[in-house]
Amino acid sequence: MKKGFWLLVVVACLMTPKLVAAADAPAVIDVPPPAPHDVVTLKDGGVIYGEVIEMSDGVLVIKTAAAADNVVKIKWANVEKLAINHPMPFHLKEGTVLIGTATEGPSGTITVRAEPMRGTMEVPIDSITALNPLIQPPVIYSGNLTGGYTQTTGNSHLRNASLLGEFVARSEQLRLSINGRYVYGDNANTLTARNARGTIKLDFFITKRFFWFASAYFENDRFQDLKMRTALASGPGYQFVNRGDFGGSFKDMTLYAEAGLAYFNEDFRTADDTSSARGRASIKWNWPLLDERITLYHFSEFYPSLQNTKNYYLTMDNGVRFKLFDGFVSSIQVTTRYNSSPAKGTGDTDNMYLLTLGYAFDTTLKR
Repeated sequence: MKKGFWLLVVVACLMTPKLVAAADAPAVIDVPPPAPHDVVTLKDGGVIYGEVIEMSDGVLVIKTAAAADNVVKIKWANVEKLAINHPMPFHLKEGTVLIGTATEGPSGTITVRAEPMRGTMEVPIDSITALNPLIQPPVIYSGNLTGGYTQTTGNSHLRNASLLGEFVARSEQLRLSINGRYVYGDNANTLTARNARGTIKLDFFITKRFFWFASAYFENDRFQDLKMRTALASGPGYQFVNRGDFGGSFKDMTLYAEAGLAYFNEDFRTADDTSSARGRASIKWNWPLLDERITLYHFSEFYPSLQNTKNYYLTMDNGVRFKLFDGFVSSIQVTTRYNSSPAKGTGDTDNMYLLTLGYAFDTTLKR
């Protein structure tokens, strides 16, 4: 009995260090190996490792940590070989769409392993028109509606209200833009501000960048002695910057300018009515930043008289829009209007400072 007891003690002493070591050892967790990189081999011998995102309009986009903004764009015509390790759609010239992975084939080709049958097909690289393209709806809608209101009672009786709206519908060949504004103010029921503006413009795109526009501008302002200011214009325009032209902070920037001829008419309450032939020049710039949390914007229209170079009219909106949550936004806008030949008894410059809250929308698909 004593021998058996001491034998158990010896065995326990020998096993204790191993049990303690096993308890202190870290738990082994099976971690799947990282997905293999896609490989792009260029005709000049260069090799890029990363994740192929898409190829459209002849440009291949690759996500890679080696680039400053984690994205590399190269011309599809410069690609010699391609290996893609995650399934994606391959759009071919004849209209076929294959979904699968790809490995390098003989020179100038790739071998596509199509899902779900896992069959393989040798495809010439120059027959591929797109890889995983982001297909936009035929018509894209964007715009915003914001407003502001202030009222005081008691020792003062003030009311100020503003409503601003913008709507844009864009297809491949057409763009419809509608812009409106109404501002009202009174002090103890005495009118202090009342003006309204509306514009409508249709752009017809002859090429991807070049378009022809037709526009109508309408404005009313009680304190400019103005019943109605009307400008009907038409002429060429050019889209200098489209979304996606640049990377990084500039990837969502847009910019276009246009110039043409206009019929310009002003009906006044007391002053003599006027009409003239004028030019029209306009710039619209939009720059969303930080994933559209902040948007800087500018819109101006300039109407110089063709009969008297000293006579012109300028309207300009500058502002910043903040994304609050979902589609709700807040905006700060400064609107400047300058008339070099105002009605008698009125000034030539009006500035409005507007703080508004509202809703913005954009149906553009994003990756």
